Amino acid sequence: MAIGTLTAREAQARIAAGAKLIDVRDADEYLREHIPQAALAPLPTLEQHGLPVQLRSEQIIFHCQSGKRTQNNAARLEAVAAPAEAWLLEGGIEGWKNAGLPTVEDKSQPLPLMRQVQIAAGGLTLAGVVLGYTLSSGFFLLSGFVGAGLVFAGLTGFCGMARLLDKMPWNRRAHAPE
Repeated sequence: MAIGTLTAREAQARIAAGAKLIDVRDADEYLREHIPQAALAPLPTLEQHGLPVQLRSEQIIFHCQSGKRTQNNAARLEAVAAPAEAWLLEGGIEGWKNAGLPTVEDKSQPLPLMRQVQIAAGGLTLAGVVLGYTLSSGFFLLSGFVGAGLVFAGLTGFCGMARLLDKMPWNRRAHAPE
């Protein structure tokens, strides 16, 4: 049986009736903003350890940021939830917000690490191009270096920039809920 999807309003009604809402995003994303009733269970943790006992229910709704992560892993999520009835929140937390439903936002938490990588990589690439045109063509190597790093990260799953940014002082405040 294929896992179904629910609109934000349908999910809200099921949650009110006792369904568990599970956020499969990473802890840094959850800490920055989450749906009030959502419990955190990152996708890699679910895949490795299964659904924690305290999150088991007869009805489970999974969500991510935009719905793509849950859609791409629907079969795995359905297996993790079994024997419970499982759904995906259509549009993820973005769909929830677009329906005018509340979220808990903590702007004192750092931006999610992936967004920090995107900002840093984009900024360095742009700087390399601008400096390459205005000062010295040697600065184009900076853009090439960043591009090579992104290709390497995509191929191997190891992102040196993410590891470096994760150690920065502004990322020390985030603590995942237990």
